Amino acid sequence: MPDYINQPLLFGLIGGLGLLLFGMKIMSEALQKIAGDRLRHLFDTLTNNRLMGVFTGAAVTAIVQSSNATAVMVVGFVNAGLMSIAQALGVLLGANIGTTVTAQLLAFDVGHFALPAIGVGSGLKLLCSNRRWSQFGEIVLGLGILFFGLTIMKGAFVPIKDSASLHEFLLLISQNQLLAVALGALLTVLIQSSSVTIGLTLVLAGNGLLPFDLCIALILGENIGTACSANLASLKTNLAARRTALAHLLFNLVGVAYILLCFPYFLDLVDFLTPGDPEFVLNTPQLAAQFGAALGDKPFIARHIANSHTLFNVINALVFLPLLGWVARLTTLLLKGRLTAESFHLQYLDSRVLNTPILALSQAQLEARRMAHLGLRVFDQTLLLLPNYNENQLNRLRRGEDSLDIMQREITEFLVKLSQQSITREVSQQAAWLMHIINDLERLGDHCEDLRRLFVSRIDRRIDFSEAAIEELEDLTTRTREFLLLAVSAIDDETEFLNIKGEGLATAIFELEVDLRNNHIHRLSTGECSTAQGLLFIDILHHVGKIGEHVGNIIRGIRGNC
Repeated sequence: MPDYINQPLLFGLIGGLGLLLFGMKIMSEALQKIAGDRLRHLFDTLTNNRLMGVFTGAAVTAIVQSSNATAVMVVGFVNAGLMSIAQALGVLLGANIGTTVTAQLLAFDVGHFALPAIGVGSGLKLLCSNRRWSQFGEIVLGLGILFFGLTIMKGAFVPIKDSASLHEFLLLISQNQLLAVALGALLTVLIQSSSVTIGLTLVLAGNGLLPFDLCIALILGENIGTACSANLASLKTNLAARRTALAHLLFNLVGVAYILLCFPYFLDLVDFLTPGDPEFVLNTPQLAAQFGAALGDKPFIARHIANSHTLFNVINALVFLPLLGWVARLTTLLLKGRLTAESFHLQYLDSRVLNTPILALSQAQLEARRMAHLGLRVFDQTLLLLPNYNENQLNRLRRGEDSLDIMQREITEFLVKLSQQSITREVSQQAAWLMHIINDLERLGDHCEDLRRLFVSRIDRRIDFSEAAIEELEDLTTRTREFLLLAVSAIDDETEFLNIKGEGLATAIFELEVDLRNNHIHRLSTGECSTAQGLLFIDILHHVGKIGEHVGNIIRGIRGNC
C-alpha cells in the first residue's frame, strides 16, 4: 500500500467530504426556500433572447447548486415543445457558469469562521420564530458545515505532504495534460459530483501538493466529467434528452480542446485577473503565521483555481452563444430520429430533481397543466360522438382516456416521492393540492368514457331523442365545457377572478342538471318519450353533471391554494 494511503487520511477525507456535501445540501435547500416561487418562475422569463437564457440557467443553478437539476428541467421544456433546443442550449451554457459558484465559495479561506458560523446558524435556525430569519440561519449553518468539512480535509492531507510516492504520482500526471484532464473527468464520473472533485482539487492545491497548471487541467476534466454524467443519466430517456445532453458534452469537449491549445495563455490570463502568485509557498514560520496557515501551503492558488473554472465557462458561453442553432442541428444529425408529437407518458417529470423540491414541484405543476388540457380535449372528442361516430374517433378517444389514467398514476407516484423529501409546509400543501387536481381530472376522464359508451349505445340501438331533449343536453354540455375551460385556465394562471366566477357556474350547472332531469321525467310520465330513451338520457345527464362536479372540485382547490 502506498505510504500516502493511511487511516487518518481516509477518515479525514471521508468525514470532510461528508460534511462538505451535507453543508451544501443544507445551504441549497435554504436558498430554495427563500427563493420560493421566484425560482419556479425564473424559467417563465425565457424568451428568444439567448443572453436571458444564459442568465436564467446561471441563476437557477447557483441557487439549487446542481447543473443536472437545471438540465433535467430544460429537457422537459424541450420535450413538451415549450422551448427550442437552441434556447435550451443557452440555458445549459448558463448552468455551466452557475455551477462555478460552488468553487468560488470553496475558495474562501474562512476555515476559522466555520465553528462560529455553525453556532450562529444553529441558534437562528432553532430559536427564531420568524421564518425568514430561520431560513437565513440554515444558510449560515450550511456554510459553516461546508467550510468545516474543508478544514478537516485540509488537515488530513498535512501528514502526507512529504510523501515520496505521492509526489512521484503527481509528477507523472503533471507531465501529461491530457492525462490530468482524463483523471479529472474520471473522478467526477465516479463520484457523480463535480463539487466534490473541485473541493478535493482545492484542498490538495492549498496544501501545496498540486502545481497550478495541473490544477487547471483537472478542473477542465471535471467540466467534461459533469457532462459525461449527464449523458450517462440520459441513456434511458427520450430523444430530446439525449440530444440536449450530447450538446452539453460537445460544449465542454470543444471548450477544453481549444483551451488546451492555448493553455499557457489561459494560465497567464487567469494569473493576470487574480491577485497573488498561485505558486507562492509559505516557506517560513513568519509567513505562515501572517496568513494563518501551515508551512508549505499556497494561500493564493485556491482563488486562481476558482477563477479559472468560472473564466473557462464564461469564455465557452461567449464562444458558443452565436452558434447555438448550428449545435442544435449538429445534435440532430448525430442522433437521428423523430420526436413524437404526442406521448402517453410524462414529458416533464424526472426523479433526478426530487432532491430539489422547488423544481420538482414546478415539473409536477407543468404536468398537471398538460393533463388539464388533455382532459378538455377528451371532453370535446366525447361530445363529437353525440350525433354519430366512427372507429377513428373511438380509437383516438380511447388513447386520450388511457393517457389520463397513466398520467394520474405517474404524477401521483412522483408527488408521493416528493412528499417524502425534506420539504417546506408550502411545498407540501401545493403537492397535496396537485394530487386532488389530477385525481379529479382522471375521474373526469372516467365519466367521459361512460359517456362514450352511452353515445355509442344510442346510435347502435337507434335511439333518438326529442328536439327538446337535444336542446337541453346541448345547453348542459355547453355550460359544462365553459366551466371546464375556466378550470383549465385557472390551472394555467391560478387567478382569483376565475375562481370567484367558477363558483357561480358550478351552482348553475348543478341546478340546470336537476331541472333537465325533472323535465325528462315529466316527458316520460306524459308518454312523450319511451322508457329506453328516458333511462339513457338520464344516464347521460348524470355523467355530464358528475363532470361538472369534478370541475367544481378543481376550482375550489385552486381557490384554497391561492
